[in-house]
Amino acid sequence: MIQISNRPLLTVPGPNPRTPLGHITNLVHFSRDSIGFTRQLFQTYGPIVSLRYGGGTNLYSPLPNCPGTVFAYGPEFVRQVATQHEIYYKYPLSGRLYRRKDESERTEPLKHFVVGLFGVNGDRHRQHRQLIMPALHKQQIEGYRDDIVAITQSTLDHLRVGETYDIAEVMRLLTMRVVTKTLFGEDIGENDKGIGQLIQNVLSIMGSPGMAIFPFDLPGSTYHRFLNQIAELDNQMRQMIVRKRAAGCVDRDVLSMLIQARDEEQGLGLTEDELLGHAGVIFAAGHETSSNALTWTLFLLSQSPQVAADLLEELDAVLQGEAPTVAQLARLPLLERVIKESMRILSPVPWNGRVTSQPTKLGDYVLPQGTEVFVSIYQTHQMPELYPEPMVFNPSRWETINPTLYEYNPFSAGPRLCIGAGFAMMEIKIVLAMLLQRYRLQFIPKVKINPVGVIVLASKQGMPMQVHKQDFQFKSAIGGVRGTVREMVKLPD
Repeated sequence: MIQISNRPLLTVPGPNPRTPLGHITNLVHFSRDSIGFTRQLFQTYGPIVSLRYGGGTNLYSPLPNCPGTVFAYGPEFVRQVATQHEIYYKYPLSGRLYRRKDESERTEPLKHFVVGLFGVNGDRHRQHRQLIMPALHKQQIEGYRDDIVAITQSTLDHLRVGETYDIAEVMRLLTMRVVTKTLFGEDIGENDKGIGQLIQNVLSIMGSPGMAIFPFDLPGSTYHRFLNQIAELDNQMRQMIVRKRAAGCVDRDVLSMLIQARDEEQGLGLTEDELLGHAGVIFAAGHETSSNALTWTLFLLSQSPQVAADLLEELDAVLQGEAPTVAQLARLPLLERVIKESMRILSPVPWNGRVTSQPTKLGDYVLPQGTEVFVSIYQTHQMPELYPEPMVFNPSRWETINPTLYEYNPFSAGPRLCIGAGFAMMEIKIVLAMLLQRYRLQFIPKVKINPVGVIVLASKQGMPMQVHKQDFQFKSAIGGVRGTVREMVKLPD
């Protein structure tokens, strides 16, 4: 086999920089705007494309000598990657940092930090998923309804009519409080403190430029501060586990249930390190995705007056100003269609990243073992043959279409279908139902809205919106939106 820098040749078409370091430009473009950059690649090269022809790139995989990076979209590629569980492996959310776990005593927490279900494959994944599923069973999820309502009510009570807020930040704190309460049994409240905030701080540092620019454990460096924070997180989490075990794990939070979980055949439970890994992943996946889904939905409604009016009419008729019960959520079909359409057009999780565990074929191309494969959930949702006028926010399309899990997959598909999808949908519905009955949020077009991200799709500059009492004036101040979001959604001028 032809080799390039001791790596197998990647034959998937893609840009071919003429200088040895030219691929770095592509890495920068992808990190700045993964959606816009790959849209251009797909238009140029087709539905399967490499970040660099011949390979030699590494965005996500913690394995040594990554052959290269491939992007793909479309139901057939989604199906292949999502269902061939033994070929397309997942790795921890820490990505390339994970390879540093054995460097020193200070890096040992990387062995489990945000590992969870992302860091296990094959039989171990199936075993761990079975242990976790009871904690996120439908009946257990519905038991969290009162916590979600109480935290949402607290958040809404702190908003002031006439004031402008970054709604992205408001939703982030709200969902962080919800996941901290349901996962650990504690509400960080309005003080923005506690173990949930510590996890959030660590995740923020992990994604900062300083981690990539100077990844050395020296005092004053971002990496040094990151290792200090994960050590503190480790200490607090282990103390919490000890307390819960001493108390008999009588609470109904997710962590207490995971501590008690046992394999039916062998009676084995999760180790302490495994508990830490799952808790970190559930926290990260359990609030970042929901907060962005809520933010994008509120933004789209602010620019869609008729949809907003119809939705509020449905909410008023069923709820009459009250928070929804679990049973009432099933009587809000337009609310569900609005959320589904929002997650289609601005997918909170735009990519599904995997690494090939063995040589395999994707489409017409052979991928060497260790190849990174990113399937574009966003681009699949934008295919006009699946969704006519894909840039139009049109919840009514869901009255007549019923796409497969591979055509519409905001929560992935196959054996790794998001285990928290039911919880996320219930949370998003409750928050929207309560907020929209009480307030009308008016977008303030003073900043550009540029959706960015790889793990989650967020607005780079936040989402400024002014709070009004719900006055049904949905046509007030629509339009005037600037930024790359206009390349993704058809919006009023």
